[in-house]
Amino acid sequence: MTPSNSPEYYRKRRETIGQFSVPVARDKLNALTEKLKTKQKTKTQWLNEKIDEELSE
Repeated sequence: MTPSNSPEYYRKRRETIGQFSVPVARDKLNALTEKLKTKQKTKTQWLNEKIDEELSE
């Protein structure tokens, strides 16, 4: 069994990684996705940057 498929791997991942999920209007989400594509960023990268900005204030 590879480490990425083991229950222990996922157990450790759940301890360190959390989910953040909110409903957003489809048109806003599509616009954000397109803007991020032009910047070559993922939604995860973008959200982590925004969280870091907020926490540094």
